Amino acid sequence: MKQSANVSRPAYILPVIVFSQFCCTSLWFAGNAVMSELTSSFGLPASALPHLTSAVQFGFISGTLLFALLTISDRFSPSRVFLFSALAGAFFNVLTIAAFNTFGTLIAFRFMTGFFLAGIYPVGMKIAADYYSKGLGKSLGFLVGALVLGTAFPHLLSLSSGMLPWKYVLGITSGLAIAGGIAMILLVPDGPFRTAGKKPDLSAFFRVFRNRDFRAAAFGYFGHMWELYAFWAFVPVMLISFNKIHPEDPLPVSLWSFIIIGAGSLSCVAGGILSLKTGTARTAFVALLTSAFCCLISPIAFHFPESWLFASFLLVWGLAVIMDSPLFSTLVAGNADSSVKGTALTIVNCIGFAITIFSIQSIHLLEDRMGSTYVYLLLAAGPFLGLYALIRRMKFLS
Repeated sequence: MKQSANVSRPAYILPVIVFSQFCCTSLWFAGNAVMSELTSSFGLPASALPHLTSAVQFGFISGTLLFALLTISDRFSPSRVFLFSALAGAFFNVLTIAAFNTFGTLIAFRFMTGFFLAGIYPVGMKIAADYYSKGLGKSLGFLVGALVLGTAFPHLLSLSSGMLPWKYVLGITSGLAIAGGIAMILLVPDGPFRTAGKKPDLSAFFRVFRNRDFRAAAFGYFGHMWELYAFWAFVPVMLISFNKIHPEDPLPVSLWSFIIIGAGSLSCVAGGILSLKTGTARTAFVALLTSAFCCLISPIAFHFPESWLFASFLLVWGLAVIMDSPLFSTLVAGNADSSVKGTALTIVNCIGFAITIFSIQSIHLLEDRMGSTYVYLLLAAGPFLGLYALIRRMKFLS
C-alpha cells in the first residue's frame, strides 16, 4: 500500500544524514589534499595525481557495480550498510600513512577507499529518499551539499600543514568517517518509504533503463559527471597554472581550492530550494548551461589580468558545476520503481563515476598536447550531452 507523503518524522533526521554524509565523504579527496606530501614522502611519480584520483573513482565504480548487481541497499538496512562502509573506508584511508607504502599499495588503498564509498554516497541518497518522498530535491540538495563540503574539507585541513602534519589530515578524515557511520546507525533507522527487496535481482541493472524518463535523467547525470570530478581534481592544477602565468600576483592554492570546491555546497542547497519553485529539470538545465559556458571560456580566463578575476571565475564555475547533481539524482529517484530505487541510484552512480575516469585521464594525457590553458575545453562535451538529454524529453522542462 502506498504511504502518505505527509508521514511524520523526527526533525533531526535530515541534519544527521547530512552530518554523516559530510563526515564520510571527506575520505574522497583526502589523498589529493596532501598529494605533494605523499609524492615527496613515498617518491611518487609526477603523474601520481590523476592515477590516485582515478583509483578512488575506479574503486567507487567497482563497489557500486557489485552493490547494484546484488541490490545490497534494497535488501539490507541502508543504515547498517552505511555504517559498515564508513568503518571499512576509514580503515583503508588511514592505511595511506603507513611507512611501508609504495605507489602500488597507495593505489590499492585508494581503490579500496573508493570501493566502500559506494556504500556511503548513493546509500545516503537512498536513506534520504526513504524519508522524504515530497520535496526530495531540496533534501538531496542538502545531502549533496554535504558531499561537496566533505570533498573540500581535506583542502582546508592541508592549510594547517605548518602546524598539522599531513598524516593528521588522513587520520582526522578517517575519524570523521567513523563518527558519521555511528551517527547514522544510532539515529537514523529505516525510513517509512523504504520497500525492501527480498533477494538479489540481477535484471534490475538493465530493467531500470527501459523507462524513457529515467534514461533522460540518467544521461543528463552522465554528462554532468564528465565535467564534475575532472574539474574538482584539477582545480589546484588550474590555480598553479595561473600562478605560473602571473607570478607577480599568485593565488594561495589550498585556500582557493577549498573555497572553490566547498562553495558548491551552497549552490546545491540553493538549487534544491529553487527547484521547488522553478522545477527540478529546469533548474538543472540552467546550471548545466552555465558550467558549459565556463568550460568554453576557460582558455581566456587564464589570461585575466587580475588574480581576483580568475578566482571569481573558478568560483562561479565551482557553484554551477555541482548545483545540478542533486537535481539529477532527484529525477533519477523519481523515475525509478520504489522496490529498486537504491539499486537505480547506485547503477547511475556506477556509470557516472566510470565516466569520470575517462575525463580525468583525458585531461592528463592531452594537457601537454593542447596546453594547460586549452585542455579544459574538453569538459564542455559533458554538459552539452546533458543539455541534449534534457531537451529531448521536453516534459522535464515543463
